[in-house]
Amino acid sequence: MNKVTFYHAGCPVCVSAEEQILDLLDQKSVDLEIVHFAEATGRISEAENLGVKSVPALVSNGQVLHINYGASMEDVREAVGLA
Repeated sequence: MNKVTFYHAGCPVCVSAEEQILDLLDQKSVDLEIVHFAEATGRISEAENLGVKSVPALVSNGQVLHINYGASMEDVREAVGLA
């Protein structure tokens, strides 16, 4: 099963993208994990190390798919007090 991680910061752009991702992906054939940075600040560095530059972003098979533009990772760090 393919592991897919959706990273987001909870902004309206991110929430809308999450809803669309949930509708598009067949969750029976992918292992989907949703990471909300306000709830999982420790995962920000992980996402950056994978190549995530902005959120919302979907990572699958080591490939980062940036979806629309909600916030830069710098903005995310500032919002959670890590900058």
